[in-house]
Formats: sequence, structure tokens, C-alpha cells
Amino acid sequence: MILRDIATLLRQLQQSIDAFDEAAAARLGLNRTDLRCLDVVLGDGPLPAGQLSVALKLSPAATTTVIDRLERAGLVSRTRDPGNRRLVLVVSTETARAAEAELFAPVGQAGTHALTRYNHDQLTVILDFLQTVLRVQEEQTARVAALP
Repeated sequence: MILRDIATLLRQLQQSIDAFDEAAAARLGLNRTDLRCLDVVLGDGPLPAGQLSVALKLSPAATTTVIDRLERAGLVSRTRDPGNRRLVLVVSTETARAAEAELFAPVGQAGTHALTRYNHDQLTVILDFLQTVLRVQEEQTARVAALP
């Protein structure tokens, strides 16, 4: 019974995350792929377009199109890598960082606040659970991608 309840809640959590991402994308006037790209740049940037292609699992041409849209929206810019002038990096703009503060930072703050009700041992179990769920999800994604 409890395993079924956990599975149900994980499905609802996924749907809730999807709904939030959809609302955030709509707020920013983006599609979901553009939002994913912006998230990667905000979290891991500045990045060369090739690394974005790998992270997003998009072709270089599709990645360039996404970057072009984000640049037109004022959310990223292209800049030369100071260490390698031949390399162009995709960098988040102040507008993107303001959107991150408005839309995404409150989610992290609310989540952190909600977790204060758990003690260290419980948080350790929660962390292990989340790492396990992530690993299972990545394995299943690879399995589905490899299907004929």
C-alpha cells in the first residue's frame, strides 16, 4: 500500500513540476525547450553552444535556434571566452537572473523552509531517496531512448 502511495505521489510531483515549468515558460514567453536551455545556462553557465547541445540533447542547429530565441528575448547573450577567443560562450543576462529571482528562487526558499521540519537523520533518508529516484529515472530514460 505505501509503495503504491509513494508511486502515486511521485507521479503527481512530476505533473506538478511540469505544470510549474509550463507556467514559468508562459510567464517568460518561452517554450519548454527554451526554458530548459535557460535553466542550464543559469545553473551551469556560461557555456559554449556545444555543451548546451549535449545538455539539452539537441542538434547543434536546433541549439543555435534556441539560443537565438533566448537572445532575442534578452535572456542570454553570446560573448567570447576570455581564455580562448575562438570560443563563444552563452551567458545569462541580468533579465534572466531577475526572472530566476522572481520565479525560481521562491520555490527553493519554500522547499528549504518546508524541510526544516525534518531532523538530520530524516533529511539523510530523504536525500538518499531523491538520489535513488534520480538514478532510476535516468536509467529508465536511457532504456526508453534505446528502444527500437
